[in-house]
Amino acid sequence: MKALLFDLQKYGSATAIIEGDRSYTYDELFAASEEFIAKIGERTVCFLLTSNTFASVAGYVGCINHGIVPVMLDGGQHAELLREMLELYRPSFLWLPEGRLADFPKDYTEIFRSGGYVLLSAKEHCPFALSEELALLITTSGSTGSPKLVRQSYQNILANTKSIVEYLHITPGERAITSLPMNYVYGLSVVNTHLFAGATLVLTSLNCYSPKFWKYFHEMQATSFAGVPFMYEMLAKLRVTKSKNLETLRTLTQAGGKLSPELHKVFAEFAAAIGKSFVVMYGASEATARMGYLPPEKALEKTGSMGIAIPGGRFELLDADGKVVEGADSVGELVYYGENVTLGYAERGEDLALGDENGGRLLTGDMAKRDADGYYYVVGRKKRFVKILGKRLNLDELERNLKNELGSIDVACAGRDDLLKVYLTSESLAEPATDYVFGKVGVSRGLFQVLIVPEIPKNASGKILYSEL
Repeated sequence: MKALLFDLQKYGSATAIIEGDRSYTYDELFAASEEFIAKIGERTVCFLLTSNTFASVAGYVGCINHGIVPVMLDGGQHAELLREMLELYRPSFLWLPEGRLADFPKDYTEIFRSGGYVLLSAKEHCPFALSEELALLITTSGSTGSPKLVRQSYQNILANTKSIVEYLHITPGERAITSLPMNYVYGLSVVNTHLFAGATLVLTSLNCYSPKFWKYFHEMQATSFAGVPFMYEMLAKLRVTKSKNLETLRTLTQAGGKLSPELHKVFAEFAAAIGKSFVVMYGASEATARMGYLPPEKALEKTGSMGIAIPGGRFELLDADGKVVEGADSVGELVYYGENVTLGYAERGEDLALGDENGGRLLTGDMAKRDADGYYYVVGRKKRFVKILGKRLNLDELERNLKNELGSIDVACAGRDDLLKVYLTSESLAEPATDYVFGKVGVSRGLFQVLIVPEIPKNASGKILYSEL
């Protein structure tokens, strides 16, 4: 077991966190994390119902630095799902917002309270053996409604954190605003990298589509913004690139799914015009956070690319027979190698004793190609295909093409080999979508449906929840 990822005392009186009108130094964050962890004691499992608050970050830092295994969950986690996970993993402690106390009336005892958070102790402490390597548990990017968790090690977190700090050039002068939740790997990586580098986190739960968010961004002199594709789609519609509150902005990062080439170009041109960096990235919970990035100086030249492997990592492509694809522009499944490839999955408490099941190698499930310069482009998901009368359709590509054809619409494509389903939120687009799928894609009308839904369900990172559709 390795600990002390965050050497908080190293940065002493420097500002670690800004929350509202209050600033906290690294010394204050250290003191708060130590006060929290003193109530827990020996190595065990603690559910963290996270929020973008000082108390939430202090609890997380305390756990990581002292060998307590946090299960990173949304502070607003649905009570029924939370009860299911409690039964499966039987944590010794819960660190949760005060507003969630009513969900735990009998089985837990309050032992500590600070900053709007409460620490509850279970009557029976976690009975499961813990692998020495196990550092934390977090949901996969597509399974926020599932008890399936990714097992991350201390070495995974350290390796990925160092790599991200290196390629994003994160220095103590940076101020990152928390535009993403910290129970999501992308949001957590922002916390990890900035605290590791001695930089500042500007904490907020404001929605980035709100003018208040950008006013706060400006007032706190934030320097970086992290967003998923859906967020960038909304920001483009809201013409945030015209905002006067971006003087201190240095870096825009994007991950959490493939950004359309059109939007990639919009934000790459915006960044280039005002001397900012736009960095497209590629990652997964199973790789701690990041696997690839597109250097900002290539953002326009390589529009649509997710870039190259991060420092310390390596990509290769495999064909259908499992053989390495060597030539340029040939499609294969993207495989990643690196120290940040996580230990494996957990679906119950007994799995917490498992060691490394991946050996530093991750089959991503993404289909990609590599150009002559060595830059990678994701073209779809290995399993996101349907075959209609022998014609293989890439559902991700169909979604992109429908957006290009019909405008920046909310659309999702799913189905099975004998029936394609296209989900829209606008009745007026049903006919043109039907004409496109029939006329240009060539699918017979009896083999697909266009369905109107109130909204396309998405998780906290903006990824479509196809299972709900």
